[in-house]
Amino acid sequence: METLENQKQLAIAWFANLRNSIRQEFEKIEELYGTSSKFKQIDWKKEDGGGGGEMSIMHGEVFEKVGVNISTVYGEFSENFAKEIPGCENGDRQFWASGISLVAHMRSPHVPAAHFNTRMIVTTKQWFGGGGDLTPVFPDDEDTRIFHSRFKAACDKFDPDYYPKFKKNCDEYFYLPHRNEPRGVGGIFYDYLNTNDWQKDFEFTMQVGVEFKNGFLEIIKRNVMKKWNEEERVKQLQKRGRYVEFNLLYDRGTKFGLMTNGNTEAILMSMPPHAAW
Repeated sequence: METLENQKQLAIAWFANLRNSIRQEFEKIEELYGTSSKFKQIDWKKEDGGGGGEMSIMHGEVFEKVGVNISTVYGEFSENFAKEIPGCENGDRQFWASGISLVAHMRSPHVPAAHFNTRMIVTTKQWFGGGGDLTPVFPDDEDTRIFHSRFKAACDKFDPDYYPKFKKNCDEYFYLPHRNEPRGVGGIFYDYLNTNDWQKDFEFTMQVGVEFKNGFLEIIKRNVMKKWNEEERVKQLQKRGRYVEFNLLYDRGTKFGLMTNGNTEAILMSMPPHAAW
């Protein structure tokens, strides 16, 4: 049985390996359909010495802006924020967290924006969380089917109840109540996952990452050559405005990063390069 420290190292290694694989695949897409654009990596460390991360950003002709970040941070939650975190109820505010976060804003209005993240968090308790969602400007039934079928395949390998439960979580979470509209066409979202079988939970989290990568690549390839016009571009920028509103008002990851003194640029990597209202 793996010790907690071994589990942490396995998680850190997986997030880095997945990041590397995604960067390679996205650079291949850019080279095949756009330019020879590459990711630029910026390493950062927390000022309080509690870990850090690596921010990778690419601007190209297929990916107008895509960020794939990994981080491992630790320290002590503020007293107020600790009240919201499982495992801190007894006054122990120590935490450790590692994860990967991806947001892709595409040049073509016909290629959906996508978000994905997975993480492992340890307080006096331990859990995995994450998921992904798709935000098209012009929803396409086949794109939606591909995206959801990939996540369903990942879920069904572990528990038949996962997909309907995590899909519902995603639909409820990625929603803008002030607009009375969903952010996109959904996906899955899970948090506080601990079945008392760490290996199973870790393998599920890895499978979610693999299926997201493969599904999103398939969606990009089937849409990237479609022609688009300026009117469609305007609608894309307006949709991005909704994306900004959600991430600044409701996103838990944004809040977690800022409340744990993470790197501001890495936290706000999700912001699109251009948006409109």
